[in-house]
Amino acid sequence: FGKALKRFIQGPYYRFLRLCLHNRYATLSAALAILLVSLGLVGGGVIKFRFMPAVESDIIRVSLEMPQGTPVEQTAKIEEYLVEQGMATIAEYDRTLPAGQSIFRHLYAVVGGTIAKGGPAGVFTSSSSNLSDIALVLIPSEKREITATELANRWRRRVGEIPGIESLIFTSNLVHMGANIDIQIAHDDFNILKKAAAQVKQSLEMYPGVSDIADNFSQGKRELKIRLKPAARTLGITEEDLGRQIRGAYYGAEALRLQRGRSEVKVMVRYPEADREYLNSFEDMRIRTPGGGELPLSEAAVVTAGRGYSEINRYNRKRVIDVTASVDASTANAEEIITDLQNTKLAQLSHDYPGLSFFMEGEEKERRDSIDSMKKGFLLALLAIYALLAIPFRSYSQPLLIMTAIPFGMVGALLGHLVMGYELSILSIFGIVALSGVVVNDSLLFIHTINTNRQQGMKLLPAAIDAGTRRFRPIMLTSITTFFGLVPMILEQSMQAKFLIPMAISLGFGIMFATGITLILIPSLYLILEDLRRLLGLPPRENSRERDEELSAEAAPESH
Repeated sequence: FGKALKRFIQGPYYRFLRLCLHNRYATLSAALAILLVSLGLVGGGVIKFRFMPAVESDIIRVSLEMPQGTPVEQTAKIEEYLVEQGMATIAEYDRTLPAGQSIFRHLYAVVGGTIAKGGPAGVFTSSSSNLSDIALVLIPSEKREITATELANRWRRRVGEIPGIESLIFTSNLVHMGANIDIQIAHDDFNILKKAAAQVKQSLEMYPGVSDIADNFSQGKRELKIRLKPAARTLGITEEDLGRQIRGAYYGAEALRLQRGRSEVKVMVRYPEADREYLNSFEDMRIRTPGGGELPLSEAAVVTAGRGYSEINRYNRKRVIDVTASVDASTANAEEIITDLQNTKLAQLSHDYPGLSFFMEGEEKERRDSIDSMKKGFLLALLAIYALLAIPFRSYSQPLLIMTAIPFGMVGALLGHLVMGYELSILSIFGIVALSGVVVNDSLLFIHTINTNRQQGMKLLPAAIDAGTRRFRPIMLTSITTFFGLVPMILEQSMQAKFLIPMAISLGFGIMFATGITLILIPSLYLILEDLRRLLGLPPRENSRERDEELSAEAAPESH
């Protein structure tokens, strides 16, 4: 291997490097073209970006919400239907497996509440008769061919549309950073909010791959709204009088308290139970006037049936409704959908309803906040790298040459994701940031060798070629060993490794690509920099052997 590598260095690599140095501007143009094409793969959607990688869980969770006040028996019927369809989905897939095999482990369901992650032993996060949670637990992902996401999609299609529910959400990812699409709509008028939310939901239904469309507006319990008539006001009846009399009739008014042993018993006076069961008796109840007269409630007030609000959310003192949706990453991209919505439907709604505003929450907000924070940290890291390189080189330009390996390391990371079939994610960017501190090592070694050759009296072109042939072996072998050290992690299939694989791809492929660029582009840039110095009439760099001897002679008297 050593002899073959030596022949390659002295033969093909030497000739190719010499050709690139003689055509250094064409070499730079080709490198920039590769960089732009790679960035275009991301901008064009060939390499898709997802904030967090879709690391699948072994649990499919279904969250059901019925309207407020729904009896627990009715919620239980819907929950039983969901469980039935889920088991039918499992049975349908199990028929494709050898006899006796199944992807099913167990299932648990909760009616009347939702349960935290962790199974039946988890802590209940909320409790209400209109809520239900189902968790279908599968065998580990490495032991089955079908993904939890695909199984959840089949389950969802089998269930179909269920009338009369508030929301039905299927989740199968291990990490949930909020909804893929979460649009917060704000306005002072709640009626406008409801109309806008309904139109946004209709627009989301038009996009393929979008499911689990819902909003966080849920109507409260049934209630009667009572508005006093003007005629009753002329008789001296006020809202306070009306409310007190209705409360006394149905809830009761305390008449006295009796002592029974150690307990004190309240005696309440109210209508008989038979008169409190039906709405007709409510409208016929008699309301007393301050003058001592009576009149029916229907003549004193207008009674309308309706629903209240279970909760009212506000943001910056405005009422808000959040519209959320899930996106199947295999068929659609959440960012593209959000961008298209902002340019079309949301812009139209802002025009139709003045004062209406939109905010992107959920996964989009997490992505925006994380990337903004990382930009600041990455910029500080680049400044620190530049300072650490500029001090020993005593140069403002050479550290920039060394740092040109950083964007081309990013090119390798992008191409690595394309080759391995992974989406770009925030974890991939973490790997690219870490890569920026690694890829400068090879460039640093290369530039240092060229400088040393020139200090020893070699001319510029021979110095660059000699640095390439002398440093090819250590640069290439170091990068190859680093890459193969990351290969086991890149090829790992277990669920625990899914969070590390994007970082490993960025590091491994980024180092390999940056190494190839370093061995060709860095010496070309070095020569281009010297061309610019001559073009601008600047003196040659003070790194020749004669200048080095002058500096040594000047420093000699001081040392004595």
